[in-house]
Amino acid sequence: MPVQGIDGPEQVVPNAACRQCAINQCVLMTTSRTTASTCCYCGVGCGVLIEHDDEKILGVTGDPKHPANLGRLCSKGSTLHKTGDLAARALYPELRLGKGMARSRTDWDTAMDHAAQVFGRTIAEHGPDSVAFYISGQLLTEDYYAFNKLARALVGTNNIDSNSRLCMSSAVVGYKRSLGADAPPCSYSDIETSDCLLIAGSNMAFAHPVLFRRLEAAKEANPDKRIIVIDPRRTDTCAIADLHLAVQPGTDVALFHGLLHIMLWEGWIDRAFIDAHTEGFDALKSLVRDYSPAMVSELCGIHPDDLQAAARMIGSAPSFMSLWCMGLNQSSSGSAKNSALINLHLATGQIGKPGSGPFSLTGQPNAMGGRETGSLSNLLPGHREAANAEHQSEVAAYWGVEQMPLNPGLSAIELFEAVRSGKIKALWIACTNPAQSMPNQTLVHEALANCPFVVVQEAFATTETCRYADLLLPAASWGEKEGTVTNSERCISHVRPAIPAPAETRPDWAIVCDLAQRLEKQLRPGQPSLFDFSRPSELFDEYKGLTAGRDLDYSGLSHAMIDELGPQQWPFPAGAERGTARLYSDGQFPTPDGRARFIAEQYQPPQEKRDARFPLLLNTGRLRDQWHGMSRTGTAAQLFGHVEQALISLHPDELRSRKLQDGQLVRVKSKRGSLILPVQGDEQVRSGQAFIPMHWGDRFLKGLGVNVLTQPAYDPLSKQPELKQAAISLQPVALPWELFILVEGRVQEQLSALRPLCEDFDYASFSLTGRERSALLVRVAHTEAASVDWLSRVDALLGLDSGPVVAYDDPRRAVGKRVRIEDGRITAIRLTGETAARDWLRNVWNSGEADAALRQWFMAPLSSPPGGATISNDKTLCNCMNVSQSQIEAGIARGLDLDGLKAELGCGTECGSCVPEVRQLLSKRVNFVEA
Repeated sequence: MPVQGIDGPEQVVPNAACRQCAINQCVLMTTSRTTASTCCYCGVGCGVLIEHDDEKILGVTGDPKHPANLGRLCSKGSTLHKTGDLAARALYPELRLGKGMARSRTDWDTAMDHAAQVFGRTIAEHGPDSVAFYISGQLLTEDYYAFNKLARALVGTNNIDSNSRLCMSSAVVGYKRSLGADAPPCSYSDIETSDCLLIAGSNMAFAHPVLFRRLEAAKEANPDKRIIVIDPRRTDTCAIADLHLAVQPGTDVALFHGLLHIMLWEGWIDRAFIDAHTEGFDALKSLVRDYSPAMVSELCGIHPDDLQAAARMIGSAPSFMSLWCMGLNQSSSGSAKNSALINLHLATGQIGKPGSGPFSLTGQPNAMGGRETGSLSNLLPGHREAANAEHQSEVAAYWGVEQMPLNPGLSAIELFEAVRSGKIKALWIACTNPAQSMPNQTLVHEALANCPFVVVQEAFATTETCRYADLLLPAASWGEKEGTVTNSERCISHVRPAIPAPAETRPDWAIVCDLAQRLEKQLRPGQPSLFDFSRPSELFDEYKGLTAGRDLDYSGLSHAMIDELGPQQWPFPAGAERGTARLYSDGQFPTPDGRARFIAEQYQPPQEKRDARFPLLLNTGRLRDQWHGMSRTGTAAQLFGHVEQALISLHPDELRSRKLQDGQLVRVKSKRGSLILPVQGDEQVRSGQAFIPMHWGDRFLKGLGVNVLTQPAYDPLSKQPELKQAAISLQPVALPWELFILVEGRVQEQLSALRPLCEDFDYASFSLTGRERSALLVRVAHTEAASVDWLSRVDALLGLDSGPVVAYDDPRRAVGKRVRIEDGRITAIRLTGETAARDWLRNVWNSGEADAALRQWFMAPLSSPPGGATISNDKTLCNCMNVSQSQIEAGIARGLDLDGLKAELGCGTECGSCVPEVRQLLSKRVNFVEA
């Protein structure tokens, strides 16, 4: 079959191994294909070029023709080809025939027959609302559509919700209440053209680094561009800010009202736009009159001059754009925060024109597509409302069914409460990991353990949720499946497969349709199937009809047209020649009267406050190189180089006042649970506050992960939980016995085997390390030493019980040392009792050579590194070029500036994610010299 040329989605290039060969007729020469597709991580929606040989993905680069990223990729996207470890994948259906029994491999027919029988019987005995579906912002639009049709048209329940409830539902409410539709009005190009840009509740440098690169370039090209960052922490994003407002957590509504108060006083509003295109301004004006600079500054914890400066920047700018993410959305007042920010745009007329408008940054690759297809319990396809009778009739008629379900559906928090109480008796989970991502993990784990029947449709068998699956269904993953996604700027891209799905994995839409066709025999016997689809394009073509005439109309698109024209922004109605870059340029909004709405709501404090028992406020957020629950990124050792383990960060003054040292283990406690973590000093965090990255669950950290601490209180309108804020206490713990393991090779198998063995210890942390040689790192601490039998089991698992192993044991001091050396290279290490030498040993392992000094140390009673030196673990600052922080600091000490560091070390020359930290190191050096 002919392959499309270079301008098409595929091209043929020489294999990477043959590019160095000048002999065109070399008999060993093979070819590889390059398939254009889309990244599967955040909502930026970057285009990628996948190099493959039709069996294996060989490499990934940015697609210079994709409008979202123009060839750029972040550290996560550029390492996608390194996340294909089949040892972490679900490859075959597995079925558990009874609670407490182990799952065993089965075939697809048996698996799907069993699922259909249980769901059908549950529906017959307890009604359609006794079952539920919990799906994911990582599904493709076609997958979403199949799930929605299954739940609503066939099963007859609105109990279908998505993990987007934890991500974007407050933004949905904000857009709909203020502007009339869930439609972000901007394009990424507005980042370049905006004169003033406000970033609220987003560490954009980490969470959306490709967009941050665009902003950095735009700021460099136009130094007069003003950037305001609102964040309790001084994150890497603040490095580019002209003004950082380090507000007290949760006070954003008061801040936005205070800004509008000043802008009204100074006359920095557009009265003509307000009168012509909005409603409700007088009520808002009356409300914000009380939000004086003095009151807002006191409440938000910022200086009045900074509040005034921010108002001046916004009010005097020819164009004003705002970007926001979880800091606004994950709140019990998330809807109010979104609307209060949009109020600023409406008051200044800064919407619908270049460089202007409110623009939410989507957290997941297709959370937008989920909103479009109705994949929240309160929605129906085509931006319709599940509670709206007219909308119900429209969808029922389109699908050819009698009616849509009438009972309200359960949102994520409500859904798992219903599972725990026994109201939900059969739960289908797809492409998401609630046993890591939901707040109040203790109750979530109880719910999953008690549910009579749990189906998990998942690509990665290693997630925390999979352990609760009575039926595990292996799903195809990125690079193996086809469909579409919609990114933050409403741009629809064609996701193309590069290689066949491995083993017996299937695309998500195909699994759904298989179940539906079997259920139809019970629920609609003798009637034509509603799920007679043979390829994703057929699902797309049926679904797009439900968008026709709606605000998101993309009835004029198809898979083939996207291939021809490239990614397109909706609306793209029938007959259109290109997508719509910007909404509301005519001042008309999709409300009954065509006017936008000002929303006047008082500031409400967060649900949980500091008190004597819980004196610290916990904030959670993203790391640069990890994503969500690490089901995929946790398979790539390279992505642990920047931050290796879960830590709780406090301001150095907070550490000193509590007499704590960096690396010391502490017990972190909230009203819902506790967790043991190392503590570190971090000047980005204000005193009285704490920060833990969101990514660690029970797989990599004993104790159910960070969300054992977070709270399930949620916004009353969006039902989005307040994951961003919880009150905690912190106490040091004494765990004198320690264990350190480093073992290279089959890291996923080793992790799966070792993690259960560490369940009875107080503290256990797991991570990966290395670039060319991947290894598993395990750290354990406990009040008492492990038994000899336990250590023997571990040694047998690690290959430290026989062969070329150097061993030393001191029972009196409970110190033990084991190292396996093969061909002069360390392949496994186990230290017990005391592990002061662990970082020195890692450096030896990284060097690739096991010298005589190492052997001598292992055979001596010493536990500390030779010479007693303190050796820290040097983190990787630039993942793309494998450049450590110490290398960069050494270059700075030699007088290199940023360009010099790029030229000599290569840092910052690929994805650029390390540049903010490099600049911080340069700034520290300049301040030191000046002092």
